[in-house]
Amino acid sequence: RVGTLPMRLLALDYGADIVYCEELIDLKMIQCKRVVNEVLSTVDFVAPDDRVVFRTCEREQNRVVFQMGTSDAERALAVARLVENDVAGIDVNMGCPKEYSTKGGMGAALLSDPDKIEKILSTLVKGIRRPVTCKIRILPSLEDTLSLVKRIERTGIAAIAVHGRKREERPQHPVSCEVIKAIADTLSIPVIANGGSHDHIQRYSDIEDFRQATAASSVMVARAAMWNPSIFLKEGLRPLEEVMQKYIR
Repeated sequence: RVGTLPMRLLALDYGADIVYCEELIDLKMIQCKRVVNEVLSTVDFVAPDDRVVFRTCEREQNRVVFQMGTSDAERALAVARLVENDVAGIDVNMGCPKEYSTKGGMGAALLSDPDKIEKILSTLVKGIRRPVTCKIRILPSLEDTLSLVKRIERTGIAAIAVHGRKREERPQHPVSCEVIKAIADTLSIPVIANGGSHDHIQRYSDIEDFRQATAASSVMVARAAMWNPSIFLKEGLRPLEEVMQKYIR
């Protein structure tokens, strides 16, 4: 819920390369209309009740990834086509263990349905011009995990993010760097390591240490950036009061 436009812009200001919006559900987005907001200089995707579901702006256009919650290939494609001209890429969340996501067959619930995963990703790759990615969690066995990611790679996606915990595990459980590394060693597409905030990432230099520990191409930082988005500053963390003032401005 934190990945709204002001927070994304703040992360970019502090040095993030790419930012993701919060997980937005296809059933909500598919009802939206694209509206150019002249007052705020933003592009808004507005629901029938006039609520803004997704907001972006030119400053992040080539650096924001639209993160989608979906369990249906055709709905996913409709939403992707709605937003693709305003974002840098489309990401399908297949790792969220929260009930609001899994109860609709989305998020981590997709991990038990590889056929559906393949259909959603293949449909998106063939149907839009932007890069398509996904984020998963690891499965109970390494063999099953590697089998799944190889099948995902064959859909033609541009990259895969891997949260190094199983579906039932939470941040207090150790992240499995060795499983992410095995995935990175197996695939030819970029692997984005995720899940290191609790155990590994406390400052900027830790991001590179986590990347090396997982042999990943890059690192997705979530909780550490929520706590203090200046985590992306090479010079070191800024005081929270200063960060809050910058956010408010």
